[in-house]
Amino acid sequence: QVRLVESGGGSVQAGGSLSLLCAASGYLYSGQSMAWIRQTPGNEREGVAAVYTGGRGTYYADSVKGRFTVTHDNTKNTLTLQMSDLKPEDTAMYTCAARRAGRAIDPLNPRQYSDWGQGTQVTVSS
Repeated sequence: QVRLVESGGGSVQAGGSLSLLCAASGYLYSGQSMAWIRQTPGNEREGVAAVYTGGRGTYYADSVKGRFTVTHDNTKNTLTLQMSDLKPEDTAMYTCAARRAGRAIDPLNPRQYSDWGQGTQVTVSS
């Protein structure tokens, strides 16, 4: 059974840092696309960062470039999002997503992903 479980969200002041962890289980493929997607109430989901676990390839939304870093641990099959210099506009529900088969053509497009975690809330206060 495919499963994605996030942890590490919380509240922080602007300029602070947080790290999110996604533990993936049940996947049979050695290479797949995974991503962090965020959403605020009333707004569409936004792809924040993505990787292809079968090789090179990390992707970031312009709004987080230079501040967020996404990494994948192949041995543990975990996806980490290290966030620094956080801003109030980064406040959102952050969800880990995975594409069960095939590499995402548009890695930051939420529609490219078939599996989703429950999400973890990140709140940044000014």
